[in-house]
Formats: sequence, structure tokens, C-alpha cells
Amino acid sequence: MSSLRRADRVSAILERITASGSVDAGQLADEFAVSPATIRRDLQALEDQRLLSRTHGGAVAVDVAYELPVRYRTGQHREEKTLIARTVAKLLPKGPLTLGLTGGTTTHLLARLLAERVDLTVVTNALNIAAELALRPRLKLIMTGGVSRTQSYELVGPIADNALRGLNMAVAVVGVDGISARGGLTTHDEIEANTNATMIHRADRVIVVADGSKVGKVCLAGICPVTDVATLVTDATADPAGIDAIRRTGTEVIIADAA
Repeated sequence: MSSLRRADRVSAILERITASGSVDAGQLADEFAVSPATIRRDLQALEDQRLLSRTHGGAVAVDVAYELPVRYRTGQHREEKTLIARTVAKLLPKGPLTLGLTGGTTTHLLARLLAERVDLTVVTNALNIAAELALRPRLKLIMTGGVSRTQSYELVGPIADNALRGLNMAVAVVGVDGISARGGLTTHDEIEANTNATMIHRADRVIVVADGSKVGKVCLAGICPVTDVATLVTDATADPAGIDAIRRTGTEVIIADAA
């Protein structure tokens, strides 16, 4: 645990406080092998972002639903997301391909896996994915433009929507905050939801990537019904009842594994 980068350490703190409702600063310092002052700075930074409330000796959860900034999500469910990205990379057709990628930690991992492909055109509204691919000479990168969301690194809004409406994609790989048979694809922000829906409507085939914690979850803003999705790729931690319900809608569900 002592080797954790700050973003991973903060992500772990948020997971603990979500699970138990509170954390003790002294215990965190011992566990992560850092000084109490370092933990206090971590907790202060999270309180400044309204992700927790500091107390004497620790912190407690805030009683609101929030969206973790993407820089803190990279450490969450890392192994599962890596398996999902590898599975999707194998699913994509060989040869010339126009691929849409929304923002998200799993789609970012997928972009890294695809960076050496030839005959690949990537359409994305995600700043971190664009930064990953911009210097790769063997692929073509198309950015949408739009207004940047600091939580997700995505460009959203009418500028992004208009750019996407003029493009055709063979496959779109979409990251979501929740997916269920009843709620469909959902996310935390209604403007981002509309931009993601626009990409989905311009793609011949839609693949959703969602680790098990997102299956059965319904967030504020609807993107589209689950019936618009050809394939959901998730992992073995997903709720079996949620998976069965999605399968009954006609959407293919693939469980990523290490095999």
C-alpha cells in the first residue's frame, strides 16, 4: 500500500468512506505508510471538492450523490476495467475501422490498447483519450470540440453534438455510470448524456463497457434504452439478476475474464 500514487490513495480513501461512512486519519496513515500530515492534506482536498466532511481525527461521508472526478476513478476496479478493455479490443473487427469512444476510465484503457493499430480512425469527445492518441502516426484522430467537463474530461454540448451528427462510425464503445434493463444507460450529467446519445445514434454497433459496480445502477440522466446496445461487456462482480434482466432485452452480455 505504501507504493500507491496519490490519486490511487485518494481513490482508496473514497472507497472506504463510501463503504463504512467514515475513516480515521491515523489508521489511514498507518495503512498507506505516509505521514498524518499527508492524510490530512488528502482529506482537506476531498472536502474542498465536497466529496466528504472532515471531523476531528478523520472524515465522514457527505449525504449527497456525487460523481467522482475521473482522476480518482482510475484506481477503482482497476483489474476489472483492464479485463473489460482487453476483451473489447479482441471483439473489434480487424482492418479499417472507424471507432467512437466516449470518455471514461475503461475507454481510456481501451484507447491505450488500440494505439498501435493501423487503419484505425478514432472519433472521441474525451480529452484524455485524445491526448493518448494524438501523437500516434498510424491512426487518425477526430475530436468533436465542445465545452469541457472537469469531472469526466469530456467535451459536451451543442458543439460536440453537431460535430458528431456529421460523422458515421462502425462501432461506438461507450462508458456509462449506470446500466440496467429498466433505466437503460445513465450518467450523472444531462448534457453529457445527450452528447453520448448522439454518438450512439451515429454508430452501426454499440458496445457498452461497465464494471460490475455499474450494472443495475440508475443515475440521474438517461442516455438511451438498453435495447440500443448490441453488447455489454462487464466483469464477474456484476449482479447476476441485473445481467439476466439485460439479456432478456436482447442485448448480448459478455463477462470479461483473464482466460
